Amino acid sequence: MEEPICEEAIFAEEIPEVKPTAVVNKNGVKAEAATASGGVASGGGGAASGGVASGGGGAASGFSGTKIFTWFMVLALLGVWSSVAVVWLDLVDYDNVIGKLSVYDADGDGDFDVEDAKVLLGVKERPVSLVQKEAKEESAVEEQTEPIVEEVIQTTEGTEEEEQLPPNPSQEQQALKLPANVISAAVHLPPISDDFVPDDSRDEATQPYEESKQFTDRPGSQETREAEAESVPEPEANVESVPDLEAVPQLKDEAVPELKEEPVAVEEETTQEDSEGNAEDQPEDMLKYKAKKKKPKLLNKFEKTIKTEIDAAEKLRKKGKVEEAVRAFDTLVQQYPQSPRCRYGKALAEDDLAEKMRSNDMLQKALSTYKEASELPNATPDLIKATLKKRAERQQFLGRMRGALATLEKLVQIFPEDVALKNDLGVAHLLIGDNKSAKRVYEEVLAIAPSNGFAKVHYGFILKSENKIAESIPFLRDGLESGDPGTDDGRFYFHLGDALQRMGDDSAYKWYERGHQRGHFASVWQRSLYNVDGLKAQPWWTPKDTGYMDLVKTLERNWRTIRDEALSVIDKSTGLFVPEEENLREKGEWGQFTLWQQGKKAGESCHSVPKTCGLLERYPEATGCKRGQIKFSVMQPGTHVWPHTGPTNCRLRMHLGLVIPKTGCKIRCTNDTRAWEEGKVLIFDDSFEHEVWQDADSYRLIFIVDVWHPELTQYQRQTLSPI
Repeated sequence: MEEPICEEAIFAEEIPEVKPTAVVNKNGVKAEAATASGGVASGGGGAASGGVASGGGGAASGFSGTKIFTWFMVLALLGVWSSVAVVWLDLVDYDNVIGKLSVYDADGDGDFDVEDAKVLLGVKERPVSLVQKEAKEESAVEEQTEPIVEEVIQTTEGTEEEEQLPPNPSQEQQALKLPANVISAAVHLPPISDDFVPDDSRDEATQPYEESKQFTDRPGSQETREAEAESVPEPEANVESVPDLEAVPQLKDEAVPELKEEPVAVEEETTQEDSEGNAEDQPEDMLKYKAKKKKPKLLNKFEKTIKTEIDAAEKLRKKGKVEEAVRAFDTLVQQYPQSPRCRYGKALAEDDLAEKMRSNDMLQKALSTYKEASELPNATPDLIKATLKKRAERQQFLGRMRGALATLEKLVQIFPEDVALKNDLGVAHLLIGDNKSAKRVYEEVLAIAPSNGFAKVHYGFILKSENKIAESIPFLRDGLESGDPGTDDGRFYFHLGDALQRMGDDSAYKWYERGHQRGHFASVWQRSLYNVDGLKAQPWWTPKDTGYMDLVKTLERNWRTIRDEALSVIDKSTGLFVPEEENLREKGEWGQFTLWQQGKKAGESCHSVPKTCGLLERYPEATGCKRGQIKFSVMQPGTHVWPHTGPTNCRLRMHLGLVIPKTGCKIRCTNDTRAWEEGKVLIFDDSFEHEVWQDADSYRLIFIVDVWHPELTQYQRQTLSPI
C-alpha cells in the first residue's frame, strides 16, 4: 500500500528555496529575516515544528505558499483599513503638514522635491516667474483696502460719473452702459440745440432701452439743430475734384493755452500720511494729486452693527450677481425696515437688474426704492445725497426731465452750499428749455465760485444762444481752459470756435483743432457731432460717387416742374416759406418751405406741390432719411450765412438750382467755393464747414434734398435716431 504523499510536501518541492533578505529595523540596523515557528532550519537538524523534513536531513521547510498568500492579504487589508482610519478619523493634519512643506517649495511647482533642495542650498536660481508672481502678490496685499461697505460716490465739481443705461448696450459704462452712455457732464445731456431745447426724437420716455446697434453713432455734444447747408455747383470740369482738406486758412500765431487735466475735487482733505513730508517743499500740482476725497458716510449708528450683512449683499452686487443681490437686500429690508442703507442697496441692485434685463418696469421700481431710502429717518446726509442724485440721473435716462428737476431742487434745498448740485440743477433747467432759470442758477454759482469751469462753459453757452457773441467768448474759453470735470465737451469747443469766427478771429481754428485732438471732431473742417464712424468723408460728391444716379436724373429732368410749383407758393401771403430760425445768418432774409422732416412728411405741405412730392415718393434714400429734410430754400439779396456745419455725417445734401442769378451767389465748402446752375444738382457733405453769400440783384431759389450716406447699411438707416 502506497504511503499517501503530503500535498504540502509536493508543493514545497515545486517551489525553489527563497533566501531570506536583509531588512532594516526601526533603529536602522540591518538584520537577516528571522524565522518564526514554521520557519526553515538549515543544517542536518530536524525540522522545526510544522516544518517538513527534506531528504537526507536537509533544512526544514518554511511557510507554505498558501500561508504566504494569506499573510499578504492580511497585510494588504491592514494597510487599507489603516488608510481609511487615518482619513475617516482625521488622525493626520494634512493641511498643516503640507503647509509646512510648502514653505520649502522654492521652484513654485507645488511640492518639495530635489529641485527645491537645490534652490535652498544655493545650487540653483529661483525661477524668475515665481519671483515676479510673489512681488505682485505682496503689492496686492499692501494695496488691499477694507471690504466695500458703503457705495463710494465721487462728488466732483459739477460731474458725477455713474453707470448709464443707454440705448447702445455694451457693458461698459460695460455698455449695456446703455448708451454706453457713461455720464460725463453733471448729468447725461441729450442732444441740445442752440436754444437749449432738447430735440431727441427717440422716445426715451417709453423706450430708453433700445436694441443694441452694431455700429457707432458717436455724439460729440452739440446738436445744432439741422443747419441748412447750401452747396454751390462748380463747372462740370471741376465737379469731381476733391479739395485739399488739409489746407486750413492761415492762422495767426496765437497759442491756445494747454488744457489742464488735473482732477479738481469739491470736497477734499489732505491727511498727514498723504502729504509725505513738508507740503511747502512740494509743487502745487503734486499737492492736488495727493488731495484725498472724503469717503461718504452711508451707515448710521445702528447700521454699523449689521455692517457684515450689508457687506455680504453688496459683494453679490459688485460681483454682478444682481438677482441674488436683490434677494439679499430684500431680506435685509424685511429684517431692518428702518435701515436707509439696506433700502439704498436694494435700489442699486434693482437698478443693476434693470440694466441687465433692459426693463423699464424694473428701473421704475428702483426709482421708487431710491425715494423710500431718502425719506427714512436716521439716513445720513451722504446717503440722502447719493440716493437722490442717483434717482435724478435715472429719471433723466427715462426722459422724465421735470421729475429729475424736482429731485434736484430738493437736493439743493437740503444742501444749499453744494456747488456741484447747483450745477446739476442748472443742466436740469436747460434740459426742459428753461434757459432763464438755468442762467440764474449759474450766476449764483459764479458769484460764490467765480473760477468754477463747469458753470462758466454753461453760462457762456447760454449767452451765445442769446446771441451775445462777444460776451460768451471769455466764459467758454476760461471754462475750457480750466479743465474742470464736465467741460471737455464738443459743444463748448463748437460754440467757442463759432463765436470767434463770427467776431472775425481766426484763432477759432485753433480751438477746432483742439476739439479734433480731444476726439470731438472728425477733423478741423468736419465738425458734426452725431456721427457713424468709418463713413467716407469728402466735402464735394459727384452723382456717380453717391450711387443715386436715378434720383439726380429725375431731379434734373423735371427741374422746371419743381420750379413752377415752388414759384406758385413763394408769395409771402401763402405763409408757406418761413424764416430760418437757427441763428445762422449774419444779415439778410432766408426762407424755407419744408416737405419732409426726419423721414416724415411735414403736415399738409405736399398738397401745395403735389407733382414735386410725387416725383420723390419712389426714392426712400431721400424721403426715408431720418437725419435730413427735403425743402425749398429762397434767399434774398444781401444775405450772408455764417460758416457752420450740419449735425451729422450720416447724410449728403443735394441742391437743385431753380432760380439762380447770373452772378453774386456762391457757396464755400471747406476751402472750395462753387456756384449753382439752373437745372443742375450739386452734392456736398454738410458735416463739413460751409458758408453762403447772396450778393446778387434778385432772389435765389433752390430745392434741397437730403439723402442717406451711401455707405450706411439698411439696418443702420432703420435704427439710427432721427435728427
